[in-house]
Amino acid sequence: MEEPRVVVEREVAAPAERVWRALTDLEAMPRVLSGVEAVEVLTPGPFGVDTRWRETRRMFGSRATEEMRVSVCEAPRRYVAEAYNSGMRYASEFRVDERAPGRCVVRMAFSASPAPGGKPPGVFMRLLNRLGTRAVAEDLADVAASVEAPRDGGLS
Repeated sequence: MEEPRVVVEREVAAPAERVWRALTDLEAMPRVLSGVEAVEVLTPGPFGVDTRWRETRRMFGSRATEEMRVSVCEAPRRYVAEAYNSGMRYASEFRVDERAPGRCVVRMAFSASPAPGGKPPGVFMRLLNRLGTRAVAEDLADVAASVEAPRDGGLS
């Protein structure tokens, strides 16, 4: 079975470095992403490879807490965070590409694949594209709203 993957892009009227800060400021995440209820940072220091956190999110009518770990970080352009649960590996990739001064495109890709020794749950795989696209688009809309807001009211 092909690995399900959701990819959403959005143009944002903000500088790439402001968008990067919004995507990597873990403690501010519950204020930026409406679906995130809480974040517990597990590793001290700057955001980068091996940064870990627990993220509690309300999604599809349920609350779930996942431990996330950054596996790839190419600051200030791209990072990949992974989580493992119920025999599955989930990966979220964020990419920020500046297109013009003060404007960038943010791309988020979310995928699910069996973890070593895990079996893919068939129904979930079929639902991921439809429901996942909506959730990813909402996250990007939240990020855009937080960085496009006037500087005194948004993330700076």
